[in-house]
Amino acid sequence: MTLVTSFLDWYLPAQPITAAHLGLTEHEGTFGDFTEAGFLARQREHAEWLAKFTAADLPADFSDRVDHELVLTHLRRERAMADWPAWRRDPAVYVGTLGGLNTTFLHRLRPEPELVESALSRLAELPGIYAACRENLDPELASPLIVRRSLGQLRTARGFLTEVLPANVENEADRARLVEAGERAADAADELTTYLEGLADRATGDWRMGEKLYSTLLTECELLGYGASELHARGEAAYAELDAEATTVAGGDWRVAVRALQEDHAATLDDLLTVVAEETEQARQFLKDHDLVTFAEGEQCRVVPSPSFLRPMFVVPFYMTPPAATPSRLGHYFVPFTPDDATPEQVEQRLRTNSNPGLRTVSVHEAYPGHHWHFSWHAGNPRLVRKVFRTSYFSEGWALYAERMMREQGYYTTPGQLLAHLDFRLFRAARIIVDTELHCGDMTVEQAEEFMTTKYTLTAGTAKGEVNRYCSWPTQAPSYLTGAMEIEAIRDEFLARGLGTLKSFHDRIAGSGAMPLGLARRVVLEQPGEFAGWR
Repeated sequence: MTLVTSFLDWYLPAQPITAAHLGLTEHEGTFGDFTEAGFLARQREHAEWLAKFTAADLPADFSDRVDHELVLTHLRRERAMADWPAWRRDPAVYVGTLGGLNTTFLHRLRPEPELVESALSRLAELPGIYAACRENLDPELASPLIVRRSLGQLRTARGFLTEVLPANVENEADRARLVEAGERAADAADELTTYLEGLADRATGDWRMGEKLYSTLLTECELLGYGASELHARGEAAYAELDAEATTVAGGDWRVAVRALQEDHAATLDDLLTVVAEETEQARQFLKDHDLVTFAEGEQCRVVPSPSFLRPMFVVPFYMTPPAATPSRLGHYFVPFTPDDATPEQVEQRLRTNSNPGLRTVSVHEAYPGHHWHFSWHAGNPRLVRKVFRTSYFSEGWALYAERMMREQGYYTTPGQLLAHLDFRLFRAARIIVDTELHCGDMTVEQAEEFMTTKYTLTAGTAKGEVNRYCSWPTQAPSYLTGAMEIEAIRDEFLARGLGTLKSFHDRIAGSGAMPLGLARRVVLEQPGEFAGWR
């Protein structure tokens, strides 16, 4: 048994939410241990595993060595984050468990009676998890901004637990059992809501990560070779270049032109669903016609309305992967419907935000050849560890790379589509600038919101939500454009060295996983044939 295998044998039972997301249904009956003792025990055990992996000789086999180093990047992240513990700072650690209940019935990997029993088991755990949230959050570490961010999702919990979740079940008796268990969990969620409202008023923690930890995550975990300062400089350079190009395409102020694109939108949310489905199929057909990727056997991207409990949080389309440890290649592409109590004005704003010219690029990003193609293809990788550990710098970087690659192939055929494509890339450049300045102490929340409304095109309300996200999830916002530029550089070297075609590059790098880009570069350039050609 290899060290990596031994580690996974420990890690997956200790992280049942991750395991269940992969489709390992034997772990689906519990959310895991959310007590202080549980978090501290996992922290100690992570440190012990880091010592083992650091002391071990590197495997002789190239692929085994990559797997070993992939686990090391995870363990280094755990070490770095030990002094910045999310479980003491952020209610989302506890509130986010609701997503696991949703995926149980979304994927339906077992007969419905078994799904009901696993859901009932986890519903019974929710009051204890919410109690642990109250006990574990430290008012001196938790920031009011971060605490308030979780309240929007938590306030939807009752409707999800007592109505949406039971509606997935056909058997009337089982549905009634879920409603009863959901009511108890919803009462606990309401109690936590009241507690967090008070905590938000008295919490004194700072959400800023600081340049030292930020740079450590970039260099030791993402393996980028540069820290926060250089990342910021790269973001500014990219923004300036894109700003000039968008100005040329727009024939003037591109912000004015982008806002004008919002007038071209679907008339209703149902119409928006139809447009997104059409764009998804067109992107898939374009890939086939131009022979740009290999498709996984049986892959399917299902376009559906977003789940009700996520509607307050997502205003643009988003994607959920197939369970990668199963034969399923079915992904879900969610269209951002508004909450049921949304006003006509809020529905109109949601439709304007998702204008028709922009949906072409968005569907490339979320579906083909972005997230859905990537993860349906990557699911065929035989190495479990590559499915367990993945980084946003690769997965979001790949999806943004896909946007530009499709432009290069002539997919955007109207000035509006091209301008929308540039607008989205400018958005990611702005994120690099704002995220690094926020967490390195060079920008306030108010200044960040102003930047996103003046240098970019966000409305004041959307900018507020975006900046709150950056504050709560440091280093993630820069991952899109940073990853895309890194993948573009790997592609250029791959093609310049004559290692294969554009299609073989896509198959190889996307099939290798969603690893830190330093490892992905090695897999593609040092052993380019790895995992190529499976079906």
